[in-house]
Amino acid sequence: MTNLAPKPSRLLTSAITLTLAGFASTASASMGNIGTTYGILPTDVASAQALSMFNSQVSATYYNPAYLAKDPRGELTSGLMHAQPELRAASPYRDGDVVSDQESQHVLIGMKTNLTSLTRFDHPIYLGFMAGVEKYGKEMLAFQSNTSQTGQFLEYGRQPLFLLLGGATTLWRGIDIGASARITLHSSASLKTTTDLAGNTQYESLTVNAKPSIRSILSTSIDLGDTFCPDSECWLDGWETAFAYRSSSNTNTEVSANTVIPGLIPESAPLVFSVLTYDSYQPSIYAAGIQYGTDSWRVGVTLEQQNWSDLEEEFANDTIKDQANARFKDILIPRVGAEFKFAEHFGLTLGLAYQESALKSDSTQDVNYFDNDKYIAGIGLSAEYTRTRILTYPVRFDLAYQRQMLQDRDFTIDSTKPGTRDGEVVTTDGEVDVISGSVTLKF
Repeated sequence: MTNLAPKPSRLLTSAITLTLAGFASTASASMGNIGTTYGILPTDVASAQALSMFNSQVSATYYNPAYLAKDPRGELTSGLMHAQPELRAASPYRDGDVVSDQESQHVLIGMKTNLTSLTRFDHPIYLGFMAGVEKYGKEMLAFQSNTSQTGQFLEYGRQPLFLLLGGATTLWRGIDIGASARITLHSSASLKTTTDLAGNTQYESLTVNAKPSIRSILSTSIDLGDTFCPDSECWLDGWETAFAYRSSSNTNTEVSANTVIPGLIPESAPLVFSVLTYDSYQPSIYAAGIQYGTDSWRVGVTLEQQNWSDLEEEFANDTIKDQANARFKDILIPRVGAEFKFAEHFGLTLGLAYQESALKSDSTQDVNYFDNDKYIAGIGLSAEYTRTRILTYPVRFDLAYQRQMLQDRDFTIDSTKPGTRDGEVVTTDGEVDVISGSVTLKF
């Protein structure tokens, strides 16, 4: 007679799956965050982040917190962002080639204010706050970490809670400095239970905790004209430079579970199952930018180094991804952007960037990651409404569109699971469409 009763290991695995489901729900998450993958506010999206180092809006809290000091006015910004990917992996053995079309839908809110009135000093100190919540505010924590027999893309999908707090002040004429803290969540769960071979449990105990992980962002901005010739006109007028460092961060979940089966597995030696896995990793980033601007237009270039090679050490400790033996490399991303005022209250923003894939491996055992080189192009429109009647400053409206074009790349499926198509060669590519809008009030 066939024994249909669940095995102890299967019972415990099911318990772990249910516990992880409490974190992941039905969401699909990915490496990266909205700030590095798409851009936070429409100006960042439209310029492909080329002008983000010189954006006086509150998204500077992430890209260049020193630039919060550029505009002395307070600010309240709210916005929406929708990113729709279509990521493909094609081979002669597949009926369809779409691997992922999981959208990301963020509601964004940011505020900046001058804290000078809190102190007895006249020297201004600016505070900035930025938050983004997935699924238009309905999903606080998107998390998923899994192996795949058919392949999965390293980036894109739902993004976790985006939370920043930073400040800035003027150090000397034309030189501003700033610092921010990016907050991510590290979660842990502990499950203890007594069960029988039929899967019935009793004496259950489940504990879930989440603690913040705080990572730093440091930056400085220099207005060359104000610094070197503050009292007269010179050829440096209109030139600005900026430098920023963002430390690495991640979202992780650790689960520990054990079960006792009377008569089979004693309480003194329970069956133990542990998982530690990472998601939404942001590498350490060094960024340098230069901008030249007049009253009616500006152009800027940013070079950004992302140190993805550090992710190899994280994967070595990852219970789910450690067998992948994935190899990563540091990448340098060039970005160029321009903004033009074509009427008194209207502006047009354009941007272009090229991002090389950080994944060196063409095959990652059981995890089967895909990642591609990509071109990023953006366009945006800004408008100010001046007839506000009751408001002191004009209301600003921004709308942006971005297109990310993933270039063809071949990967080999490597799966140790029986019955899978090990050794299948797939050609991956795709597109990502991003739409972003915001409303900004000054005070």
